Amino acid sequence: MRRTRILTAVFALAAGLLAGAPAAVGAPGPAASAPSEPVAVAADTYTWKNARIDGGGFVPGIVFNRKEKNLAYARTDIGGAYRWVESSRTWTPLLDSVGWDDWGHTGVVSLASDPVDPNRVYAAVGTYTNGWDPGNGAVMRSADRGATWQKTNLPFKLGGNMPGRGMGERLAVDPNRNSVLYLGAPSGKGLWRSTDSGVTWSQVANFPNAGNYVADPSDTSGYNSDNQGIVWVTFDESTGTAGSATKTIYVGVADKDNAVYRSTDAGATWQRVAGQPTGHLAHKGVLDAANGHLYLAYSDTGGPYDGGKGRLYRYATATGTWTDISPVAEADTYFGFSGLTVDRQKPGTVMATAYSSWWPDTQIFRSTNSGATWTKAWDYTSYPNRSNRFTMDVSSSPWLTWGANPSPPEQTPKLGWMTESLEIDPFDSNRMMYGTGATIYGTENLTDWDSGSQFTIKPMVQGLEETAVNDLASPPSGAPLLSALGDVGGFRHTDLTKVPAMMYTSPNFTSTTSLDFAETNPATVVRVGNLDSGPHIAFSTDNGANWFAGQDPSGVSGGGTVAAAADGSRFVWSPQGAGVHYATGFGTSWSASAGIPAGAVVEADRVDPKVFYGFKSGKFYVSSDGGATFTASAATGLPSGDSVRFKALPGTKGDVWLAGGASDGAYGLWHSVNGGASFTRLANVEQADTIGFGKAAPGASYQTLYTSARIGGVRGIFRSTDKGATWTRINDDAHQWGWTGATITGDPRVYGRVYIGTNGRGIIYGDTSDTGDGGGGGTDPDPEPQPTGACAVTYRITNQWSGGFQADVQLSNTGRSAWNGWALSWSFPNGQTVSQMWNAEASTAAGTVTARNVGWNATVAAGSSVGFGFTGSWTGTNGKPTAFKIGDQSCTVG
Repeated sequence: MRRTRILTAVFALAAGLLAGAPAAVGAPGPAASAPSEPVAVAADTYTWKNARIDGGGFVPGIVFNRKEKNLAYARTDIGGAYRWVESSRTWTPLLDSVGWDDWGHTGVVSLASDPVDPNRVYAAVGTYTNGWDPGNGAVMRSADRGATWQKTNLPFKLGGNMPGRGMGERLAVDPNRNSVLYLGAPSGKGLWRSTDSGVTWSQVANFPNAGNYVADPSDTSGYNSDNQGIVWVTFDESTGTAGSATKTIYVGVADKDNAVYRSTDAGATWQRVAGQPTGHLAHKGVLDAANGHLYLAYSDTGGPYDGGKGRLYRYATATGTWTDISPVAEADTYFGFSGLTVDRQKPGTVMATAYSSWWPDTQIFRSTNSGATWTKAWDYTSYPNRSNRFTMDVSSSPWLTWGANPSPPEQTPKLGWMTESLEIDPFDSNRMMYGTGATIYGTENLTDWDSGSQFTIKPMVQGLEETAVNDLASPPSGAPLLSALGDVGGFRHTDLTKVPAMMYTSPNFTSTTSLDFAETNPATVVRVGNLDSGPHIAFSTDNGANWFAGQDPSGVSGGGTVAAAADGSRFVWSPQGAGVHYATGFGTSWSASAGIPAGAVVEADRVDPKVFYGFKSGKFYVSSDGGATFTASAATGLPSGDSVRFKALPGTKGDVWLAGGASDGAYGLWHSVNGGASFTRLANVEQADTIGFGKAAPGASYQTLYTSARIGGVRGIFRSTDKGATWTRINDDAHQWGWTGATITGDPRVYGRVYIGTNGRGIIYGDTSDTGDGGGGGTDPDPEPQPTGACAVTYRITNQWSGGFQADVQLSNTGRSAWNGWALSWSFPNGQTVSQMWNAEASTAAGTVTARNVGWNATVAAGSSVGFGFTGSWTGTNGKPTAFKIGDQSCTVG
């Protein structure tokens, strides 16, 4: 399903965002564009949280500590590393201190938890080995479980978001002498070793093979054509004693003919392991020292997306015997094997995944006799019907169903895809976690598998936020936050502290690239994005709760940017693959705009519905006829490149702010008060990459400005309450989140609240400490409903799975008077419960469920309808309610 992370988190960043990012990573701009005097920057104390989505990206590695119970870590490809917190059953982020200049260090290619001193943890960081990431990799080390870090820079790059990132772990700590670490490098850089707990590193000169496998030698970008190098290191702890270096070490190499090497003298010499299978890459090498077995999971490619054939092997370390223990014949595989783990409490129990089985589902294999026989997580009964050994409960993250209704043998939610990481808790045979392309799943009754009972899989991902954010909007009414995200499309947050029930659907873009709402009619929302086949634009008339697809102009290949007129009467769209177009109404007929080049970024004036703006290659463009024609502004001195973001201020016609540039040219923040006819650069802003607006400060008449910028020589997130005359840094060095140059916006209803788009750490929002106006969880106000008159209800179950379901409710005002607030109540016939509700606020008392309006849908005209949806849980029977009431009025049930 989700094969597009490389498009959003790699190519979108590399081609679209990195065009500005490398320049921003460098030195300050030319002296002519820098302020002549140092700028005094105030500071404020903010509380930072994530707008909850829970997951949203690929988790290629999960690492349990072998000495201390409940100590576990997870690594992500672009969003840093996390530590498990058992008391709250959540993950806490560990690399938020990575700053703008080192943004690549949010990609974690490997992670190691010290098996001797559990306080120590190591991370090998770096996002790309090609030119997309201008910086080298590093090894970060912590003596306090990731609370603080020290860093050793390496003389080569690492690729946390490169092909092969699911193999590993490439970084390993000697379990007998924990001052010794090994790191497998990509790009032909070989094997590296540290003997001082990661402070210094040197190449193991006599290691014989630096790897030779590349995914696509013809790729000129360097992304698919890099040598994937040395991919895992495994120690045989039985060959050492405490304080002395482990004698036997196994190393996996990306070489289909020479995949496994061994040293029996603590790394002094190395030999290719004799008799090993050839023709595949060893993704994982996991040693069961109790039985003397090295297990290896093989695939014909490096993953994590590809892989058509695979094998599982067992190597007897004492005799040198290789045994093919694959659960299926190679001819019957259409996937590679990975996700390899053993049960440390029950030696001989081993599990692996079919990581690249995209359809109909991933597969998990389990053996309790060292691979002699296997069982599967699911089997066919009679095709296409399946029998599952598991049940899935995604009520905590209901969007994991993707709103899908697939035909057998597909099911929703899926077990996953890209399942390269799977780990049994070394202290608890019942607990297992595994990473997918979208979340971390886990179970706490795994051994029910062996007794023939079903085990339960649930998301174990709260606190781990891994979306790449392309655009954000905070309307003046309705939901406080709308997002455009890579891979999962985007969400409508009615409550920032809760996981939305579903991403945008109808259509479900693989990545949403841009969205906008009509400033004076916030119920009208438009979004554009990428989709393998189908439309690239969608509209909503209820503030993003429900959507319908528009029609594409000819030639559209991607989302691009989109703008909605201030009153929602028309739209201007600059898609990929086609020039700028405009339409009246909801995009059923598009016309080409004149006078503006293809690929321009477009925005709308927030007051005049006929005025739209565009920017391309140093030129600002203005339309005063609804997007039909644009005229190039005479404004000069703007950035010459296309790494620019600009917005028009709500409430004032022609008030435009523009941020962007590059360090080798114009770079900063500009302001226009005449609709772009001319711009003035703010002398006190050295560099700026985003601009957003929020509620004015108490006593101020101008909206608050927010930007990701460099001001006073400091990179950070800044706020101005006086039209940019002075600035306050509102983040700190512990909260930097790598690259934050895509999007930012304030909240028009809450002074001081800001929403920040990150590239892999999700949506960050902050509230200031200098006012009491910033509290709360971001829900809409709830007027007390007092409707009168007749009503009708349609209740429809739209999706159902074992133990859970999703339903839509349509409530119609069939009376003669409008409602100003409503509350609909009912009782379930079989004891069902509501888990999450959207477009209404849910409460339950004495078995009665009540759904109350949110702020934006309180008014329901006579003859009109309002809809809301929810997910719930059920056991036994899931019957539909038969009676609904508004107050004392019974509704007709359709």
